[in-house]
Amino acid sequence: MALTGTYSRSLDEKRRLAIPRKLREQFGGEKIKELFVAPGTEKSLCVYSPDTFESLAARLAERTTNHADIRNYLRLFYARAEEVTLDGQSRIRIPDRLAELAGLQRDVVLLGVHDHAEIWERSAWEEFLNGHSAGFDELATRAFEL
Repeated sequence: MALTGTYSRSLDEKRRLAIPRKLREQFGGEKIKELFVAPGTEKSLCVYSPDTFESLAARLAERTTNHADIRNYLRLFYARAEEVTLDGQSRIRIPDRLAELAGLQRDVVLLGVHDHAEIWERSAWEEFLNGHSAGFDELATRAFEL
């Protein structure tokens, strides 16, 4: 099932983030006890189910490591990715180094994006929306051409 939706959330003082029930269900429901948080693009973080993370790892393993850019990406991605456990209140703790990488403060936005979720600092997400929403039709056309 594709992950969808936009959820405004607040990080608590321990950088815990509540995962909404609808998004948990899309990730796999009650059987999901762990998720993976990894660096994303444009100062976001990506959240993967264990199965999706393994599928991504398999795709990345197919890439040749003869290119320095690919080796460097793999180092940076895997060194920062971390498995996190959902607590009894369906919260995950965002590791400090990842929160700092994405510039997360208190107010964040959690997005469902097909096979993963993204975490954005609210102001960064609003800036992204303002910069890209007007071009949605063109983006849609390009997405379906490829």
